[in-house]
Amino acid sequence: MTIAKVVLAYSGGLDTSVIIPWLKENYGCEVIAFAADVGQGEELAPLREKALQSGASKIYIEDLRHEFVTEYIFPMLKAGAIYEGKYLLGTSIARPVIAKKQVEIAEKEGADAVAHGCTGKGNDQVRFELTFRSLNPKLKVIAPWREWSIRSRQDAIDYAAKKGIPVPVTKEKPYSMDSNLWHISYEGGVLEDPWQPPDEEMFRLTVAPEKAPDAPEEITIEFEQGIPVAVNGQSYSPVALIEHLNQLGGKHGIGRIDIVENRLVGMKSRGVYETPGGTILYLAHRELEYLTLERDTLHFKAHLSQKYAELVYYGQWFSPLREALDAFVDKTQERVTGTVRLKLWKGHCLPVGRKSPYSLYRQDLATFEEDSVYNQKDAEGFIKLFGLPQQVWHMVKKD
Repeated sequence: MTIAKVVLAYSGGLDTSVIIPWLKENYGCEVIAFAADVGQGEELAPLREKALQSGASKIYIEDLRHEFVTEYIFPMLKAGAIYEGKYLLGTSIARPVIAKKQVEIAEKEGADAVAHGCTGKGNDQVRFELTFRSLNPKLKVIAPWREWSIRSRQDAIDYAAKKGIPVPVTKEKPYSMDSNLWHISYEGGVLEDPWQPPDEEMFRLTVAPEKAPDAPEEITIEFEQGIPVAVNGQSYSPVALIEHLNQLGGKHGIGRIDIVENRLVGMKSRGVYETPGGTILYLAHRELEYLTLERDTLHFKAHLSQKYAELVYYGQWFSPLREALDAFVDKTQERVTGTVRLKLWKGHCLPVGRKSPYSLYRQDLATFEEDSVYNQKDAEGFIKLFGLPQQVWHMVKKD
């Protein structure tokens, strides 16, 4: 198949910087760069000039921050999705919103193909390509890391130098970084040894917990149907709310995660993540669910939360199962409305208060003092019937 025009997901980093001239050399095609603003900030400033100098015919820089938060992050937050108990899915959840816009640009430009800079060892190749296949399977997908002779980041650095392309990576500091509004991730370099701690100077969003303020800071977060809407009584737009919580959490050293995770492609990898605002939101949201969801729904939702996390991690955002789970989650969130008070201190985020107009906590039922609602004698019959199967099993076992 002849490729005349390709849209490249472009970050300006090492991999995508060298892909532009490589595509032109090997496919003889026009290359249109596409950069998504998902909250990486100042990284976007030099991209337009850099992409054009690298050989792109044009570049799109699209502000997707509001869509990213409202249509991807907030549904994931409401679902309580955390991969393998630690990872808040910052890189994973950004890929479908980026790939979706890339498909739209390819269709607008009449492109034959889309391309990405994901390696053949990583998860992101799956996330991008499942989105491409879901939204427009007619587009050819070009994944240079699965085709070219470059076999390492060192080779890519040398290729960039040969082509006169500046990249923000050196042989002395070769770890990979990915940032967006929700988090920053770090991989490679010293992190490839799970025994070695990350370099402190690597972190961008958080101070070291031991260097955080000695005095704790209390904050409140208000939710409406599972969605955060205010901090300390002040309303914020979705994007501004996360930015504000990133600042608060980062100041107190909250949100650092160091995990050896199971990649979809079968290997274990070590990743270090900073998610200060997200860590605060997940904890606050969970505390409010403890107060407002009845027992069976809360326990069942925990099982689905794990599955939801896997769908996000595996790149299956546009799957019918994820859409079906959203319907369940949205139903559970109808009364997850209220306020949570938290204490931020030295890397810790501690819940110290919660209230809701839909609270299922009844002091007259839970009190240790005298009450006229709960007849404690009723518990005797309940225990006998509840334990009957277990009792019979042991009786038979002894016989």
